[in-house]
Amino acid sequence: MVKRVWSFLGFGNFYHKFIGKYAQLARPLNDLTKKLQKFEWMMTCQIAFDVLKQKFLSEPILLMPDANKPFVIEADTSKWATGAVLQQQGTDGEWHPCGYLSKSLSPTEQNYKIYDQELLAIVRALSEWQHYLMGGKYKVVVLSDHKNLTYFHIAQKLNRRQAQWSLFLSEFDLALVHVPGKSITQADALSQRSNKQEDNNSDNDNVVLLPDRLFVKGINLELEQEIRD
Repeated sequence: MVKRVWSFLGFGNFYHKFIGKYAQLARPLNDLTKKLQKFEWMMTCQIAFDVLKQKFLSEPILLMPDANKPFVIEADTSKWATGAVLQQQGTDGEWHPCGYLSKSLSPTEQNYKIYDQELLAIVRALSEWQHYLMGGKYKVVVLSDHKNLTYFHIAQKLNRRQAQWSLFLSEFDLALVHVPGKSITQADALSQRSNKQEDNNSDNDNVVLLPDRLFVKGINLELEQEIRD
């Protein structure tokens, strides 16, 4: 339970600048993470959790998506779920969430290889928000600790599921940007919550699911420039 509180607080710390008296509101939850502190979920903890959760879902933190502005997606996966955040830059120059996505992994999906789970997180996010992302005038930037996705950076024999993902991904103008895993605090918090049969169709042999052009080199990328290129 302490890990879940840490995860929630990590998510909240990303947006604390938008919330007045954040430290005071979060204090009951922070107290639960102190060493030698007995974990006891009191009414004050529940109130703090509910108030902060409501603030994450309201302005000025949550913005309505604007199809005329660039979108950035942060995606991540855990052993149990995938998480993602759809973001846009507000008039204040800060990146704000436009939507959150958290979805459990089925027993079958829990047995996927890590690179499949990482890609599943991205596919789910694109599917959830495709009505905003398809056909836009800007690239869709996806922030991910994509070292596990390098499996798809070279030619592979794709199974049926991967082939379907490949076709789906081809419908988007994407740029995959590597960021350190410890920096993906929002999607990581949301992720803390099929088809296994191989396809014998030879058309899926030696396919590069994620070609070079999708990967953006360098961590300190100016997103505005990449989106417009």
